[in-house]
Amino acid sequence: MAIIHLLDDDLAVTQACAFLLESLGYEVMCWAEGDVFLAQADLFRTGVVLLDMRMPALDGQAVHEALRQRGSTLAVVFLTGHGDVPMAVEQMKRGAVDFLQKPVSVKPLQT
Repeated sequence: MAIIHLLDDDLAVTQACAFLLESLGYEVMCWAEGDVFLAQADLFRTGVVLLDMRMPALDGQAVHEALRQRGSTLAVVFLTGHGDVPMAVEQMKRGAVDFLQKPVSVKPLQT
């Protein structure tokens, strides 16, 4: 079964998203730090990473690049309140499958 990893340093965001996704039947793991996620998560299990762009230490771009360098099979979806069109385009060129703005509605998370 696929997994959804929520990587965001904002606890309220991860709790709200996790509650919503779990109520839709998804398995969810929450992470607050990029380095911990990269060290402990199964990067080759079928799944998705909902990745915040701005975080302390490793930001979303650095985590995304680390996933690419390691050959991770996880799909990357950015979920950020600090994005703009050039940033979204750059990350999509690097392999992200979507770029969502906070606050995100239910519909994009269901697909």
